[in-house]
Amino acid sequence: MTKDKGQRTKDKDLVLIGGGHSHAIALRMLGMNPLPGVRLTLITNVSHTPYSGMLPGHVAGFYTFDECHIDLRRLAQFAGAQLYIDKAVGLDLNSNKVICANRPPVAFDVLSIDIGSNPAKESVPGVAKYAIPAKPVPQFLKRWNRIIETISQHPQQSLSLGIVGGGAGGVELAMTMQRRLINVETRHGTSVKIHLFHRGNQLLPGHNSWARRYVQKLLTKRGIQVHLGETVSQILPDKICCESGLVVDCDYSFWVTQASAPSWIAESGLHTTSNGFISVGDTLQSLSHPHIFAAGDIATMVHHPRPKAGVFAVRQGKPLVENLRRFVQGKTLHPYKPQRRFLSLIGTGDGSAIASWGSFGWHSRLLWRWKDHIDRKFMRQFRDLPEMESANTVPEKTPNLTKSPRLGKPKNAPPMYCAGCGSKVGSTTLERVLKRLQDEYPFPTKEDIILGLGTPDDAAVVQVPVDKLLVQTIDYFRTLINDPFIFGQISTHHCLSDLFAMGATPQSVLAMVTVPYGTAAKQEETLYQLLSGAMKVLSQVQAPLVGGHTTEGAELAFGLSCNGLVHPQQIIKKSGMKPGDRIILTKALGTGILFAAHQRLQAKGRWIDQAVESMLVSNQEAVKVFRDHGVTACTDVTGFGFVGHLVEMVQASGVAVDLEWDKIPLLEGVTELVQQGIVSSLYPQNVQAARFIRNQKEMCDRANYPVLFDPQTSGGLLATIPGDKAANCVQVLQELRYQQSRIIGQVISASSDVPPLRFL
Repeated sequence: MTKDKGQRTKDKDLVLIGGGHSHAIALRMLGMNPLPGVRLTLITNVSHTPYSGMLPGHVAGFYTFDECHIDLRRLAQFAGAQLYIDKAVGLDLNSNKVICANRPPVAFDVLSIDIGSNPAKESVPGVAKYAIPAKPVPQFLKRWNRIIETISQHPQQSLSLGIVGGGAGGVELAMTMQRRLINVETRHGTSVKIHLFHRGNQLLPGHNSWARRYVQKLLTKRGIQVHLGETVSQILPDKICCESGLVVDCDYSFWVTQASAPSWIAESGLHTTSNGFISVGDTLQSLSHPHIFAAGDIATMVHHPRPKAGVFAVRQGKPLVENLRRFVQGKTLHPYKPQRRFLSLIGTGDGSAIASWGSFGWHSRLLWRWKDHIDRKFMRQFRDLPEMESANTVPEKTPNLTKSPRLGKPKNAPPMYCAGCGSKVGSTTLERVLKRLQDEYPFPTKEDIILGLGTPDDAAVVQVPVDKLLVQTIDYFRTLINDPFIFGQISTHHCLSDLFAMGATPQSVLAMVTVPYGTAAKQEETLYQLLSGAMKVLSQVQAPLVGGHTTEGAELAFGLSCNGLVHPQQIIKKSGMKPGDRIILTKALGTGILFAAHQRLQAKGRWIDQAVESMLVSNQEAVKVFRDHGVTACTDVTGFGFVGHLVEMVQASGVAVDLEWDKIPLLEGVTELVQQGIVSSLYPQNVQAARFIRNQKEMCDRANYPVLFDPQTSGGLLATIPGDKAANCVQVLQELRYQQSRIIGQVISASSDVPPLRFL
């Protein structure tokens, strides 16, 4: 038996839906003071969540994207939380599961919801099709940046914008948009007109009379056309129509009206207000389901209703964490009473701001400086995270893999865990998981699978056709990301890649899984999420899972033993390179460096997003393209790095290569991280292959030199194609899912007295 030397295992699942202000604060606080015995999971559809206080300044051009967005990947890593990038679309309250758009349901014991709100579209024709809503913010910013780009590309073109909604959001958007467009107009001569529509007779409902009058005068002074008492009745592609008969030409229409909640909240069975928001009490608990909490715009405190404003979401963060902690620990919850009045600071787009508080109002540049100071201070707490043990720089010889959350163990479990067969996951747990998988991914029936998962025998039995060869490969590694569903997909792509590189078709696979110690229920959930990811990929390539082995351990790990079939005349080897061939690489490099930085909290979330996106692309289609273009040799770029795997090809083929340094594609963020000195823990071993580089001394001085030896997880293919077919081959690859494909060099004759790799 072996002792469990890690932290206390987890026996409860706390799931957070949404990366709003309250949850961002909660993650930071839970990272500083973790909840013992609780596995934390964040479900969010974006890895960078916007801070509402700085968004208008970003629209005006005052703040960069990073300055006004909270990096949820980094924050979740700091908090030791699982991060699921997906959209919640429902709740199954009978079984306590979150229904997601693109992944299996996520189980919870305690749930908190902070997903913000969207502008109410009501029933106005054309809004859903033609209007640009202010929320969700990522979609809004994408459209706004596209408009700026269009204006820049088409100077001298007049432009008319319409904004529907005369509250603080619409007013501030009108002034900040004008500020940004004035800069564009000055550079390109574009003529811009902005129209603001409001159904009321005064702007800024809920604010004092001075603020309402002052804002209207200011907008008029700046040439923004204000249409009061106008109820929009229809949005057309180039017009806004009002009930009064007013029709205004608008190239783009923005919808900034009252807040609304997504329909799935009410449909789930939670108690909601008449307009669909979650009804919560003074402890921020749902009135109908006390194990569910809610904060921010999506929640309405029934005893203390307040406007849907970011200031309240920020203030709710601390009491939310405290009550979640107390609920999990079985303690009495503390009531929270929000402030009645709050200071509203409205940016006017010119480096000044309007203050509105009770009957007080003021417009000054000093207010903008104050607001800017407050906002930057708020964001600094998420950028400058405290130095916690989990955030320390990884020692050079420590594997650069993300630490997996521990799962829970029974209260009466022994303090020691058995080894040998005593470390296996229980048969009941495994049976339940396989039953759930069978429902989601029916096990296929293939003639060459004699005995598989559907039979209770000791081993799988497969048949090899008489005209085929059996190709076998195996891979297994610890998780590099705190999402077992995504990890299952990445590792399956990685394991199958060796088969594809050799031109084989997957026939069957055996799985090897290590599940973190925990209760049977927690292990079942993790195993189900992991194997669901694997089965998703296996079903796409029609390779059935025919068996495997599951064991308990300190952290999550997964691998596959893969069987493939290939005709003897269709094997693609490493040894077929010929002088004159062009060398093609199908994926950008840098996953090892990025995830080493991610573990150290030094990688931006969007860098990890695009790395994951790359790792989720199968190499299967690329091999088909290579075969159509007369491939002579191929391998996949994985653990030994680019140079290590290329050297294997060159030595097997008895040739040399000239490589174009500037053509080698790199993932976003890699250059910046290399400059910070971040490398994978496998780099010291991989860099020994540098002796095969002819101009090594020259290359050592180049900025991205370490990337050549960076271990890749689910990396791309390295192949050689006859010179006259290479350009077309790359074009076809780029038209598929391999946009980073490049011709990076050519094969030349070998010289016995010099190393075979030369960078030009």
